[in-house]
Amino acid sequence: MTDGSLIWAQAWSEPGAGSDLAAIRSTARRDDTRGGWILNGQKIWSSRAAWADRGFGLFRSDPTAERHRGLTYFLFPLDAEGITVRPIAQLDGTTGFAEIFFDDVFVPDADVLGAPGDGWRVAMSTAGNERGLSLRAPGRFLAATDRLIELQSAHPEIDEADAVVDAWIGAEAYRLYTWQTVSTVLEGGAVGAEGSMNKVFWSELDVDLHETALRILGPLAELRGPGAERDGRWAEDYLFSLSGPIYAGTNEIQRNIIAERILGLPAAATEGGHDAVPPQRRADRLRRDHR
Repeated sequence: MTDGSLIWAQAWSEPGAGSDLAAIRSTARRDDTRGGWILNGQKIWSSRAAWADRGFGLFRSDPTAERHRGLTYFLFPLDAEGITVRPIAQLDGTTGFAEIFFDDVFVPDADVLGAPGDGWRVAMSTAGNERGLSLRAPGRFLAATDRLIELQSAHPEIDEADAVVDAWIGAEAYRLYTWQTVSTVLEGGAVGAEGSMNKVFWSELDVDLHETALRILGPLAELRGPGAERDGRWAEDYLFSLSGPIYAGTNEIQRNIIAERILGLPAAATEGGHDAVPPQRRADRLRRDHR
């Protein structure tokens, strides 16, 4: 995974279970004879699954357990018998996502990550590291702000200097925060709910940075031809940046996490959701999910 010789896909979301990941319905049935599990169900919007070698995902191994319990985290090869991968065409013509169908797929016990039934905790650890450390490298924003500074210098008649400076400051702040997070992990710490703050920060930085470039370029942003400002890259990267506040957990969900787990605010009241849960039980659930 580290050197790129094996590409992994994330198989979490399902039809009807996107941001509400605990609503997944794909199942894992115990097979004691072979010492493993039988997976059935469907995953959708699986990142990199169109060309990945292996996948990881959550499956409901105990249908009688509460929503956040009874889930198990599995690893599996995407060419395993019973797995069908169907690429999803994107608006820009590329194919990074796919649907994955599981039809009596056998997974041995050795490919269970964590303990059976403890999948939610493992998934939240995965998500925390993804949002807080590994999803977007600082170099992405540092390189983009260097290009943005050059673009502003080439178009002094369009004064977006304040926004350009804000983008540069944001990129530098993200770089320093990343080093701080790496140091914490190397010292034995973990990425917790603060990963949600980081995810909101870099995803909105990405959008703001590219909107600034488009304001400087104006109609030129849509042109292609000789010259750096006509390569279409700013427009293409802007379209990609719009997905940042959605993937890895929407920013609306991240703000709920920040409010509840960092600021200690009451859980959001939603019809049929938190309102239906007694306050003490809701507090117990938040502590359990955080662990």
